Amino acid sequence: MINSMSADKIVAEILNGNRAILARAMTIIESTHPKHHKLAGEILDKVMPLVGKAKRIGITGVPGAGKSTLLEALGMYLINSGLKVAIIAIDPSSSISGGSILADKTRMTTLLREYNAFIRPVPSAGHLGGTSRRTRELTFLLDAAGFDVVFIETVGVGQSEVEVADLVDFFCLVQIAGAGDELQGIKKGIMEVADVIIINKCDDDNKMMTEIAKNVLKNALHILKPKYKEWQTQALTCSARDNTGIENIWDVVEMFYATMEPNGKVASIRKGQNIRWMKQQIEENVINMIYNTQDIKELYSKAKASVESNKLSPRNAVETVSQYIAEKLTYDVLK
Repeated sequence: MINSMSADKIVAEILNGNRAILARAMTIIESTHPKHHKLAGEILDKVMPLVGKAKRIGITGVPGAGKSTLLEALGMYLINSGLKVAIIAIDPSSSISGGSILADKTRMTTLLREYNAFIRPVPSAGHLGGTSRRTRELTFLLDAAGFDVVFIETVGVGQSEVEVADLVDFFCLVQIAGAGDELQGIKKGIMEVADVIIINKCDDDNKMMTEIAKNVLKNALHILKPKYKEWQTQALTCSARDNTGIENIWDVVEMFYATMEPNGKVASIRKGQNIRWMKQQIEENVINMIYNTQDIKELYSKAKASVESNKLSPRNAVETVSQYIAEKLTYDVLK
């Protein structure tokens, strides 16, 4: 049905709170089928002037840190405070079958029943960095749809999962004590882009270890250069299971926005993110166009066969194909 609707009609339905149309529009945005590209672009053009009100928050952490449980506790706290909450839950895709379990909805059953909550599982589809290729555009749609807070929960792959920090305003790193994570967190990389580090599962016999881990992380944070001169990354503890420490987490989020928004820092962060994303997408598209050129496809196939038969080293194969592409581009420009 949505394929026969105009972008104006689709956006109007989304603004009127039509969740079914919102979900289908998100599917159009995610689609890799060429027939959906034009409509997806038109929808995004229509919603862009409406984007900018929602708080965008990323949550990452190692598997088993309790990200989904924490998200549900946070989501329920915000809904009980009168806010509308959307969650984009990135699920890892199998490198073998390409499929995803998309099980986050089953882990947030309480939140799922709330009218003011919207949970969208999204397959990573092989995209690195813990997100999917269209995650940013999905946040635009949810922002325009009137959600006050948009969470992005990543797949949980560890220190390489820093890309989500360039999709959100505020980035939460969830850890657990007693599994080496308090020491892993001292490593640079993902810790450098976190705006708060939350040590979950501060309950039962784990409370003392959690407090120790928090103190270790606090000391480590003083060593690292701050991400922003206006904000010092904080370390907090909570128990998502027991629903303790949740209010403190949101207080820190609110403090961040109260600190950063008055001087236009959040708007500046978002502008920079959009420009970097645009540049990245152009580069990806150009590379795909080059690879899909018939003569280059043929040369690549020959080079691949030579490497497989040990007639050519991978290094020389790279040089051969790269040199041909460079010469071809130079010729096309001069022509």
